[in-house]
Order: sequence, then C-alpha cells, then structure tokens
Amino acid sequence: MRFLVALSATALCLATAASAQDAAQLVEQAKRRWTESPHGPMLERILPPTFEPDQLPERKSRGARLVAQYCVQCHNLPNPAMHHAAKWPAIFERMVVRMRGRGNMGELMQEMMAGVEAPTVAEAEILLAYLQKFSQRALDPRRYPAVDLPEGRSFKLACQQCHVLPDPRRHTASEWPAVVTRMEKNMEWMNRVVGNRSEPDEPQLRIEEINAFLVKYARKG
Repeated sequence: MRFLVALSATALCLATAASAQDAAQLVEQAKRRWTESPHGPMLERILPPTFEPDQLPERKSRGARLVAQYCVQCHNLPNPAMHHAAKWPAIFERMVVRMRGRGNMGELMQEMMAGVEAPTVAEAEILLAYLQKFSQRALDPRRYPAVDLPEGRSFKLACQQCHVLPDPRRHTASEWPAVVTRMEKNMEWMNRVVGNRSEPDEPQLRIEEINAFLVKYARKG
C-alpha cells in the first residue's frame, strides 16, 4: 500500500524533521499522506480541523513540536484544552498503544498504524506533561454561581457536551469571541447541537449569550 510505504519512510526521519520543520509543514505532510490512504477519510474525521499549529501554546517548545510530530500522524491537530489534566493520561496512553499497532480494531489497527512512529518513553513524558500543562482548566461552580442561573444556561449547555466547563478566566474578554467561534465550528463538525437547521422542540444555543457570560467573567488585562 502506497500510504504505508510512504508513511514508514517518513517516520524514520521524523525525529530530525521535527527540529528542521515547523508544525504547519508536519500537518500538511500528514494530510497529504491521508489522501493516499484508504483510511484517510476516517482519520480526517477523528478531530475537527479548526485548531491551527500557530495556536499551540509555546509553539516553539519541545512539547508543541512533539504534538505536531506524533499526533498528526493519525488525525487533525489536537488542542491541549480539549481535555482537562486528569483526563489526559488515560487518553494519551490509549493513543500510544494505537501508534504501536495495538488497539480496539485488531488487524485493522495494525494495518492502519503500520509505519506510524510512536514516541519514546522520554518523549511520551514530555508530550503528556505538555498536554496536561495547557489542558482545560475547569470552572469552579462555587466561584461562578451564575453558571446555574439563566445567564449561564447557553454556556453550560454548549460547552459541557465536549469537555469540562472552562474557567472564564482562561482568556480575556477580547479573546473569548474567537474561541467561541472555533468551538461553534467544532460542534458543527462533530454533529452535536449545531445542525443544518434549527429544531423548534430542541434547546437552541445563543452564541451572544455564551459570549456575554464569558466576557463578563473573563480574565482582566
């Protein structure tokens, strides 16, 4: 299979490529490989393509480079904030097992992962530490009682579908609208609440209410 041969050859030089190429190039290489794979459409659908390499926290750090080096072999670039710190270890371990050709799809997993490079023990420690460092910081409801009031309803309904409710102080008031827009695109991609048309009998998300709540309690400065 052309995809597996190309991926195997690429994997051999990833360690040096990561230091010579930026994350954007690694992501583009991964997407080009997917076009040659019969599994490409499935791999591309695992995560939404809304998180860009230049949005990685400390994107020049070793952790950010390892995310681009290993994670995009199988799916679009993950945002460390897609999970909270306590959830990352189990998910990360499951991903490493899959990169080693073992997982929940038997021989198909081995076929899909043939030639995929798994991180070394040392790299895995750095990568997991990076994901946990920049993971989602959960909202403390005791600190934000308004989350259970009408003003927090749309925010709570939307955000808790995919991850823990984020602490509004994770971003400033000027940063939140762009983040909410990206999350709306993610929900469209994942076919969650946002759909092609509104259903009158279903609760409707009000983006303006979500932004208003987050901006009101956002980090100052």
